[in-house]
Amino acid sequence: MTATTDISTGHRIAVGPIDTFYLDAGAGDPVLLLHGSGPGVSGWANWQKTIPGLAQEFRVLAPDIVGYGATSRPDDVRYSLQTWTDHVVGFMDALGIERASLVGNSLGGRISLALAEQHPDRVSRMVLMGSPGVGMTITDGLKALRAYEPSPENMRALLLDYFAVDRSIITDELVRIRYEASVETYDAYRAMFFDPKHAGNDLSITEEQVRGIRTPSLLVHGREDKVVPPGVSWTMVNLLPDADLHVFARCGHWTQIERAAEFTELVAAFLRG
Repeated sequence: MTATTDISTGHRIAVGPIDTFYLDAGAGDPVLLLHGSGPGVSGWANWQKTIPGLAQEFRVLAPDIVGYGATSRPDDVRYSLQTWTDHVVGFMDALGIERASLVGNSLGGRISLALAEQHPDRVSRMVLMGSPGVGMTITDGLKALRAYEPSPENMRALLLDYFAVDRSIITDELVRIRYEASVETYDAYRAMFFDPKHAGNDLSITEEQVRGIRTPSLLVHGREDKVVPPGVSWTMVNLLPDADLHVFARCGHWTQIERAAEFTELVAAFLRG
């Protein structure tokens, strides 16, 4: 299987009523890349710099989780941590994947924790990158993400102010791609966090839950993360029974983009075991 690095060469699969878009690259042990919850996010937007490197050793799958990207958004879906977790499990089932490693960015990390707690036999290893957890607070960065109103100017300001230390990575092309995607999914994005029908903001986890997760884990955090405080990962690494922590200096919420080569090398080494 050849590496897939362009959204135009992605795939679709039915996960119950959800027409799920995903990228599929490489061969070997399966690794699921789970994106975050920022406006305009998708598997491609989060992982375009990660997929080619990991696909040299693993089968890498990056789904657009329901409510995001090019995956369908059924009218009757209730957005919640459980819905997103069930979607990922259903995605694995649809592809016949019994067990996989997970690499989760932000919300994707919280989904990974839920999956490891509920289905420990299906998760071999887990990377949590800028993930919410015990000690999470509502930061100015998170408030800015939720308050976003679609416009190129607002998207540029959001990315510059809250996502990256290295402002040079916020290119016109990146702003355009994220803005256009944010327009497409805006109704779902607003609903999941502000409509009381949904529970997109309920990502809490207890110390007891974390201590019960035995999956070998690597926590990765940018020291200057303005969305999820790096102290959250320090708390989590002291609670998880089998976990290491790597902190990147001069790096914000996007370690997989700001420190792409180093991040991919670190993750690949961990996934090899």
